[in-house]
Amino acid sequence: MPRSGSGALLATTILATLALPIAVHADEAQHETWRLFVADHTQPVVRAIDLGTGREIGRFDLKGYAALSLSETGRTVFAVQGDQNLIHAIDTGIALSDHGEHRDIEVSEPRLLPTTISGEKPGHVVAHGDEIAIFHDRGGRFDLVAESALLEGKAELNSYDTTAAHHGVAVPMGNHLLVSVPDMEAAVKEGELPPRLGLRVLDRNGKQVGDVATCTGLHGEATSARLVAFGCAEGVLVARPGGMDGPTLDMLAYGDGLPEGKVSTLLGGTSMQFFLGNYGEDKVVLIEPDAEEPYRLVELPLRRVDFVLDPARPRNGYILTEDGRLHLLDVVDGAITRSGTVTEPYSKDGHWRDPRPRLAVAGDHIAVTDPRKGLVRLVDPQTLKESRTIAIEGQPFAIVAAGGSGASH
Repeated sequence: MPRSGSGALLATTILATLALPIAVHADEAQHETWRLFVADHTQPVVRAIDLGTGREIGRFDLKGYAALSLSETGRTVFAVQGDQNLIHAIDTGIALSDHGEHRDIEVSEPRLLPTTISGEKPGHVVAHGDEIAIFHDRGGRFDLVAESALLEGKAELNSYDTTAAHHGVAVPMGNHLLVSVPDMEAAVKEGELPPRLGLRVLDRNGKQVGDVATCTGLHGEATSARLVAFGCAEGVLVARPGGMDGPTLDMLAYGDGLPEGKVSTLLGGTSMQFFLGNYGEDKVVLIEPDAEEPYRLVELPLRRVDFVLDPARPRNGYILTEDGRLHLLDVVDGAITRSGTVTEPYSKDGHWRDPRPRLAVAGDHIAVTDPRKGLVRLVDPQTLKESRTIAIEGQPFAIVAAGGSGASH
């Protein structure tokens, strides 16, 4: 992302690109569909909600409460039940396909897929294209599965060793795999897992390529364009595509320009190459790997509850703080440009998993779960004002949005 004077030009280019007309045959109707998948805070259930009507169109009973992860294609929601050592997969019923001059959309009923994935304490689920990597924190392994095969009920898991059980992550990248490395020399209390000390590259046979790259306390992963970034104590480690020798790993050190802190949660830009990360609880940082100064710090008025990037509006990031206010972050200017109250205050004090709002972007709406009120609040991304609410039984907590627009034949 360019600085100062060129920012306006970039914004104009983005908006002009988004405004380009899409050629559609006269007999093809344009159709837009969005669905929200909402997990309850304590009950083992995920609900599918049609955004247009607010009606529940699917209820999926699980074994335990779930964290939700959406595939890159938007075809599959993964309900990760770490305490039950199980993952269920849900077909969103929305399939988008590109046809050059236009895009098609096919809509069907959401359904629970027959294949379940078992492993000791499943944690991070990372999707890259058709590949899904599932990391089992206490199982000493991660699995790779093809999303297309999963949707067809023919999934086969390929398992890889992680050297030792740890809370880690694996990321498919071309012909290689990026995998966290545990620190086996660290003093660990009984029942706890070792910390992470770095990242290694594996080929598809599970053989390590090159040396382990230092990344102390590795946590947080995201993809933007062809880059993959990881949060570390020293900085942000960026993996770039390489040749036969595999990806190259470069550390973007925090340097003296940033206060004490670290990135531990990352989001990746879609239409622009950048990353948005937390930096402690009351700051975020914009990361541009190829810029002379890769970090831009943005201070928040209070501690962050959740944040999300808008895939359709490349300049927009949304940050909810514990006072219940939603903030619009302009990622080109690196500044908060608008704020509005959307919920009552939700303090960050207490247990990390206490019920607090979560965000998802669904077309022209920002969806905000409000567990105390049993609502999903729909907020206009331009004004940050609430447009309507959807009542949800129980305590709506984790949320993802699947959908889009295209030609319906």
